[in-house]
This record gives sequence, C-alpha cells and structure tokens, in this order.
Amino acid sequence: MSDELEGAGDGVWIDETEWDAAEGEFGEFADEVAEAALRLPTVAIVGRPNVGKSTLVNRILGRREAVVEDIPGVTRDRISYEANWAGRRFLVQDTGGWEPDAKGLQQSVARQAEVAMQTADAIVVVVDARVGATATDEAVARTLRRSKAPVLLAANKVDDERGEAETAALWSLGLGEPYPVSAAHGRGTGDLLDAILEALPETPREGTGSAGPRRIALVGKPNVGKSSLLNKLAGDERSVVDNVAGTTVDPVDSLVELGGKVWKFVDTAGLRKKVNQASGHEFYASLRTKGAIEAAEVAIVLIDASQPLTEQDLRVLSMVTESGRAVVIAYNKWDLVDEDRRLQLEKEIDRELVQLPWAQRVNISAHTGRAVRKLVPAIESALESWDKRIPTGRLNSWLKDVMAATPPPLRGGKLPRVLFATQAGTRPPTFVLFSTGFLEAGYRRFLERRLREEFGFDGSPVRISVRVREKRAKR
Repeated sequence: MSDELEGAGDGVWIDETEWDAAEGEFGEFADEVAEAALRLPTVAIVGRPNVGKSTLVNRILGRREAVVEDIPGVTRDRISYEANWAGRRFLVQDTGGWEPDAKGLQQSVARQAEVAMQTADAIVVVVDARVGATATDEAVARTLRRSKAPVLLAANKVDDERGEAETAALWSLGLGEPYPVSAAHGRGTGDLLDAILEALPETPREGTGSAGPRRIALVGKPNVGKSSLLNKLAGDERSVVDNVAGTTVDPVDSLVELGGKVWKFVDTAGLRKKVNQASGHEFYASLRTKGAIEAAEVAIVLIDASQPLTEQDLRVLSMVTESGRAVVIAYNKWDLVDEDRRLQLEKEIDRELVQLPWAQRVNISAHTGRAVRKLVPAIESALESWDKRIPTGRLNSWLKDVMAATPPPLRGGKLPRVLFATQAGTRPPTFVLFSTGFLEAGYRRFLERRLREEFGFDGSPVRISVRVREKRAKR
C-alpha cells in the first residue's frame, strides 16, 4: 500500500504521487517567476524637447503608454516601461527634453534626463531630421560622447526616401551612423531596435540597479497637505505650498534623512478625478502621479481628518492597493479634529475602510509637526511586510492546520483540496495555491486574514491566487 499524507480539509488525504506532481508543477511555475524577476537592461531615450521621444517610446512598446502631445515639455519625469523585441525583454526609459541652459522647472527636467544618461545601459538620442542638428543637439552630443554606455543616433521624422538622404548631415554630431526612423509611422524602427539589442548587455551594468534610498510617494486628493508634509519632513521649502488646491502638478523628488536613514520622498499632484475623466493639465498630472505610485515602494496616503471621507480618498486608496505598494494612511490636520470628529472618523473608517484593516495608520499634523516622526516606524514596518518571505515548509504546515479546522465550501458536491502552496514572490507578497478545485473568493479572503494573523504583513497588500490542476486521464 502506498504511503499517504494528510491533506487539506477534514478527512481529506493526498497520496505522495499527487504531492510530487504538485511540486513538479510548482517547479515550472517557480522558473517562470525567477525569469520574470531578472533585472532587465535599460535603454534611455533622450534628446531636446519635442523631437518625438515619447512617440518613439510608444512605437518601441507597440502600445500607447507615454503621453504624446504636439506641445513641447509634456514629459517631465523619467518613466520606465518594459519592452520586448525579438523575444528579448528590456526596459525603455522615456525622459523629458534636455536643454543645457535650462532654468526653473526645465532645469529639474534636464536633471532627470542627465540621471537617465548616467545610469542607462544604452542611450538613444533622438534628433528631428527635418530640422537638422541644432545647437542643443550638438550640446547633447558633446555630453554623450563621454558616456560609458553605447549611444545610438535616431534621426526621427523621416517619412520617405528623400528624408533618408538628408540624415547624412547628422554624421557631424560624432555619434556614429544615424538611423532614419519615423516614430509616428514605424518606418525604420525595426532596424533601430535590432541595433539597440546589439548594444544592450545581457544584464544591467554595475551601479544601475535599484539600490538606494527607499522610495515613498505622498499621494492624496488636492489640498490635503502633501507638500506641507514634505516640507516639514525635509525641514525646508522643497515644494510650493498654497491654499489653492492643485498647486503641485509634477512629482517633486526629495532626499530626506529621517531616523538615521535617507529616504526618497515624492510629492505628487492631487488626484481630483479618474484619469480617464480628467482633461488638460489634470490628465497629465494624474498620469504622472500614477507613474510615481508605481515607481514607489510605499505610498503614504494623506487624508484630511477634519473632513468626512470622500469618494476621492477611497479612489486614491484603491489605486495604491491595486498597484501592490505598501501603504501608510496618514490622517492629516489632526490639530483641527475635536472629540466629536474623532468619534465620527472612527465610524467612517469602520464603514468605508473595512477592506484595509491591515494598513498602517498615523494621526499627524503637517502644519504643526505633530507626530510626523511616527511615520518612519510605520514606513519601516510596512516595507518589512512588503519584503517578507515565508518558507514553503512552514507555509504548508500552517495551511494544512487551517484547512483541516475550516475546510473550503463544497463545489459540485466535492471538496476542493489544496495540494501545495508556495510564496511566488514579494513586493507585494504573492502566494499560489495548487488545488484540485476552485476556491471561492470569500474563502480566499478568509485565508488572507488567517495568513496575516499568523505571519503579520501589516501595511502590505497580500495576493493569493489559485491554480486548479487539470484532471488527468486514468490509466
């Protein structure tokens, strides 16, 4: 008689052949996860304003991701997207227009482009072939000729053969052969992509990884106090503060030392509407805020504690949790909250935030500085949960006990059995259950709640997915 192992669910047994099969299936899945987790090399798309960098990024991606407008200066931040060409994956980094003598906001934009040039594994400088090499193009070329990374020259807006002949003049930039392309129509982009793949290393060069200060996004509806909080944490005026809602349009990055560590805080524009309902500068501000959230590791969601929770507050929280980022909820303007408002706020939290009992909560006042230092331990706890990994053996032992005590609901008269469980990833913690049948959403929420009770995960979303094993034909 074959040995048997006690399985998930009261009175359910799993024999060793089923267990081995589940482990085999997990092994294949783990290989997929490991491959996806590999660090990807980065190609930065740079150039002066309005030469078609974002259009070229969209053409490389094969989809519309980067914001494109006929006015210069729409792109202001470094934003990375994952691309795939000829079966090879890499990151494409869109940048704002680079100008050597920029002032004010454009100086910050140029600085972001310079960082991209210093950290990328390959650089594509884009020039408007119709205009030819300008003084700004020549300044960009002088900077890039000193670059350690390979540089490719893309002569954009070449829509026909006659335009190709005119690109020969761009050899004068000293960046090698110009690749004539039309980002708008796709002409010549295949040849450029082939050249990019030849220039890119298999793995990122040293010093270009994601190591560095942990990244924190300050998000919330307009006029909730994000910029005031950043200024209070930094001890100086890093962001413009005004009583008029919507003062901040672009994400503002600041390195701030707190608790003996350096953190990178990003002040974002207030989210007033859904991205697809916004228009004009609000649309672009919403996109940049969304990008800042996705680039962050933890989001501090500011809520005006002196006012009732609004649909905007809930929408921001939903956006952050869907992005999979660690979460700290900061109830700001606590100096304006009296006893009656505190009682009312607790009721609103119990009613509206019932799905987020795991989020870290801190009551602060950015204006007076009350309790702002308490944000640091909350951030550290949330990040620790976000990075946490549970050993497979311990996870399966815990799951066996939980499902033996509380089996899942029957489906079609049969009891689903979980053959094997593993943590497939972190940031956020992601768990995969290999099962003989579908597990109801309510039961998955029950498992998540018990998982948090056993292992913590305060401040981090947890994702649980179920892989139903296909029935095998009987021999």
